[in-house]
Amino acid sequence: MAYELIAAVDLGSNSFRLQVGRVVDDQIYPLDSLKEPVRLASGLTADKRLDAASRERALLALRRFGERLRGFQPEAVRAVATNTLRVAKDAHDFLPAAEKALGFPIEIIGGREEARLIYLGAAHSLPAVEHKRLVVDIGGGSTEFIIGQQIEPLLLESQYMGCVSFSLRFFPGGLVDKRRFRDAELAARREIQGIASDYRRFGWREAVGSSGTARALAEILELNHLNPGGASGITRAGLEELRNRLIRAGSTDALSLDGLRSDRLPVFPGGLAIMCAIFAELDIETMIYADGALRLGVLYDLLGRFHRLDMRDSTVSEFMRRYQVDVLQAARVERTAQGLLGQLRDLRAPENESALDVLRWAVRLHEIGISIAHSGYHKHGAYIVTFADMPGFSKKDQALLALLILGQRGKLEKIAALPPLDDAWQLVFCLRLAALLHRPRDDRPLPPLTLKYVSGAYQLDVPAEWLAGNPLTAAALADEAVAWERIGSGLRLRRRAGNFDG
Repeated sequence: MAYELIAAVDLGSNSFRLQVGRVVDDQIYPLDSLKEPVRLASGLTADKRLDAASRERALLALRRFGERLRGFQPEAVRAVATNTLRVAKDAHDFLPAAEKALGFPIEIIGGREEARLIYLGAAHSLPAVEHKRLVVDIGGGSTEFIIGQQIEPLLLESQYMGCVSFSLRFFPGGLVDKRRFRDAELAARREIQGIASDYRRFGWREAVGSSGTARALAEILELNHLNPGGASGITRAGLEELRNRLIRAGSTDALSLDGLRSDRLPVFPGGLAIMCAIFAELDIETMIYADGALRLGVLYDLLGRFHRLDMRDSTVSEFMRRYQVDVLQAARVERTAQGLLGQLRDLRAPENESALDVLRWAVRLHEIGISIAHSGYHKHGAYIVTFADMPGFSKKDQALLALLILGQRGKLEKIAALPPLDDAWQLVFCLRLAALLHRPRDDRPLPPLTLKYVSGAYQLDVPAEWLAGNPLTAAALADEAVAWERIGSGLRLRRRAGNFDG
């Protein structure tokens, strides 16, 4: 374990949160936390763009977090953004300023990846049991549903409904009446209906709520003795009584309850309506609360990467199996691509570790599109990687993998949007060249290859005798030189004298 302190940043739709954890014997102990009620989802305009006020609130919060994280190594911090930045059309325009304010990269993660991390955090904060648990996390813009056993998530879904979005939509100004609440609850039930039968069929023994809405509801029900028989957690009867009290009050401002904090008032009715719908559709009577959720899950996922128990490796292996990848061919291409990259960079340097990982994953996935059709398989593979749920990978990770897979063959102009000096061009080059050299798909050894990058062009030295004996590959290398020339780079092929017995 290289780092005693690690940190997770959660750019949620309601709040931004920072969690610092101390690692002791492969366990994480919370050390410090910060919370900023940014309410990013409330700043999402009708055309799905962030307004100026929400941007400024977000940047101010991230600057504060960045001050707390000064001195942390990049590998010890992981920042993830959830639903609002998933749906915001201008998220990628906002991201550079956000990363500058925080001082660390920010990943926009998919809904099921968010669900996986939530379950990982909840599972690590609860007593170990053998039975299956249902974990529900109502966020600001989305709600995640996970059934898992021990620390393994088995069923994952993310629905586009949250306490911020529902409060703005159904309870503007905090006004509540029977009709508004009914409409909100029915809208949530319609969302849940699509997954309810599968979840009930899969089954669970214990229901668990995580994050702010579940915690607030559990505290309010317990402090105000709304649960029957003094039960703890969240009960269906307690929710019904709370709903009736809110409707009678007519607004959140007029509601007087112990434990209802002012910072939760603007999002309280939307969260309550969603929770009532969950209890009704999934036929839940009681739900316990888990302290751990997304941030703790991010920390444990980060800890796993330090120990080379990276969920991304598992995902790539599963995709190779699912899409029936030729593992021998993938291994050949990987060895050669890694050897080529090793001549361009010092792979022992920590700053090159992530580039090597990306190249490994891209090589292992570069032929997944063949399972759809051989013609244009690089395009099919790029499409799969772009839009599939890939546990452990951020949307940015997937976009980079898709770019490498798309760029493995054919014209390079199709990935010309990549900045000319971006390091990813080296990964594209190594993948293309390795795939080209292993086109015969056999185990005949390659000749010694010397690769350099000189004056804006790649220079590849190959034994002349080997090229003469492999005219098809020689022609393909000549075509490759033309492809790089067309985008303003270059590949100079130098025939080196000498024998090669292979």
